[in-house]
Order: sequence, then C-alpha cells, then structure tokens
Amino acid sequence: MALILTEEQEMLQDSAAGFLAENAPVSSFRMVRDNKPEDGFCRKLWNQMAEMGWAGIIVEEEFGGSEFGYVGAGVLAEQMGKNLTASPFFSTAVLGATAIQRYGTAEQKAQYLGAISDGSKIFALAVDEGPHHNPNQIAFTAEASGNGYVLSGAKSFVADGHVADKMIIAARTSGETNDENGITLFLVDADAPEISRQKTPMIDSRNAADIVVDGLEVTGDDIIGKLDGGFTALEGILSAGRAVLAAEMSGSSQQAFEATTEYLKEREQFGKKIGSFQGLQHRAAHLATEIEMMKSAVLKSLQLLDDDFESAGPTCAMAKAKTGMTAQLTTKEAIQMHGGIGVTDEYDIGLYFKRVHLAQQMFGDAGFHADRLAKRSGY
Repeated sequence: MALILTEEQEMLQDSAAGFLAENAPVSSFRMVRDNKPEDGFCRKLWNQMAEMGWAGIIVEEEFGGSEFGYVGAGVLAEQMGKNLTASPFFSTAVLGATAIQRYGTAEQKAQYLGAISDGSKIFALAVDEGPHHNPNQIAFTAEASGNGYVLSGAKSFVADGHVADKMIIAARTSGETNDENGITLFLVDADAPEISRQKTPMIDSRNAADIVVDGLEVTGDDIIGKLDGGFTALEGILSAGRAVLAAEMSGSSQQAFEATTEYLKEREQFGKKIGSFQGLQHRAAHLATEIEMMKSAVLKSLQLLDDDFESAGPTCAMAKAKTGMTAQLTTKEAIQMHGGIGVTDEYDIGLYFKRVHLAQQMFGDAGFHADRLAKRSGY
C-alpha cells in the first residue's frame, strides 16, 4: 500500500486541524496546565470530540463507532500532537476500544463499545508495575477463589487512571513474574472500593495514576481474551497504542520544527537572518529528512494495524522507536536553535519538549524496542 492518505483520510485531517485550531490550540493546553482541573483535561472538549465520532474512530459502526480505522486514529492523534491537546482519546478511543473490539466477548462489546463511542465511559490500561515499561514482568496476582478470582497488587503510570470508569488490568494467574504465559487481562470497575488511586502529575502536565488493588473479587466474565493467554491480547493493545502514540509525537515534532524554521527566518544576528547561516541550514535539513522518514514509519504501522493487525507488532515497535528518537532530536534542536529563549515559558517549544520526552518512554523507548526485537531475532 502506498504511504499516502486516502481522500477521506485527508478530509478527516483537514477537519481535525480546523477543529483543534479553533477549540483546542496550545493556549487551551496552557490553561489546563495552569488551572490544574481535577480531570486533567476539558470534559466539554471531550464530549465535542465524541459527538464528532472521534471517540469511536476505530469502533465498528454497528456499535456506534465511525469505523475509520487506525490510520484515522493516527490522523487525529497527529493533529492533537501539533496542538498538545489533552484528552482521554489515547486511553479510551485507542487502548480501551482496541481491547474490547479485538479481544472482548460479544457481551463486552455490546455493553462497552457504544459507551466508548459516545464518550460516556473512560477506560484505562494498567500494565506497568515499575519505573520502566516491561509488559511481561507482571507480579500483580489474580488468585483463583471459588468461581472467580481475587486481584491484588499495584500498578504505576496508568494513563487517565485517576478518572477512568473502567480499568483493564494485566494480572498473573499462573507462572513466574517474568513469564509471558500466565498473564490474564481483567476488566474491572475503576471505582471499586478495593481500588485506591493516586493521581500523579507528569512533567508534561498530563495526569496518570498509581493504583493499589487489595482483594478485588472478579469472575470469569470479567476476563478479556484468554485465561493465562492474555499476553497476546496485551501485545496487540500495546502495539495499537505505540503506533498512535507515535503519530502524536510525529505531530508534535512537525509543529516544533515548523515553529523553529519560522524563527530562523525572522531572528537577526550580526545584521543577518540567522536562517542564512549555513550551520543552521544543515541542522534544519537534517531534521527535515528525519521527520519525513518518521512520518513514513508511522503511517506504515497504522496501515498494517488496519490490514493485518496480528502481524503489525514489530512495525509498530519500529515506528515507536524511530519516532521517539526523532521527536527528542527535533525538540532538542528546536531549543538550541531558538537560543536561550527556547527554554522560557514565553515560547511553546519547551512544552513540546516535555511532552515528547515523556511520550517516547510510554510503552517502551527506542532502547527497549531495539533490545526486544534483537532478542526475538536470536541476538
């Protein structure tokens, strides 16, 4: 498939760009950062997104979604990245919708996909238990008890976990802590009394949560995917998240680069526009080529999710790794080429820098994915 958007996808891109420029520009993100609302985002904006079909972007039409696929989700995420838009789109419309639509039972699909599509339910994925991403290192326990299970353990950095209505928890039902086998995914009510949630403000002014679960009783009906075989489902959900998160970082990188090139054209030093200095031209040209390669990697991963979901994992990992490196380079260079003012709050560059440096770590940074792919290739 050609690495270009279809006419419909381009229309979605234009629509999203116009809507976010009017309703959720960077200035709106600054208001969220400064006012620190409890949710960490604007509920009114999220409801507007849901009305436009964004919350159900990958959900099938029979469940109230717009069924625009992962390329469509990536198109929206890219525009959100350009505007630093804070919303539960990633945790709910991508992670939650993927989990239920790809691996949920017929009953789970009927009960929750409509609620995702209309924006009435916020989902969160609880997987990591330490400071670094490691999805097969699960110590969180699900002990058999009667006809069900009892969940106990802790999870960290759960995106939108502080406001989620439903939570998907990766727990160990058998095996050792580092085994891929023996992991099971459970769908639980996030406000259950056995769950305590502590909001954790991040450096990018978004919010996550640390959660502790103490003796939560669940049944087999709460399982997503297969008992003891949840790692396959977890990897599928994470692959979708990695590709869409890469699309968001791509948007942030593009916007930071655009702002930097505009600054190079305007700023004067020694009586000349600094964009005329060959050293800065070389650095800008390098960034331009890296950004184009990044955009191709991201689009390919999203297309594969739509066309061959089960085999898209390695490409999604590659796209996440490439985008993380490029986004870091772009925002670092943007600060350097802006000079001292690049780190001041007067300019937006620092906001993009913070966001991409956190996003590139979520669900594995470049080092994580390079190491993992090498091990699976026998190195």
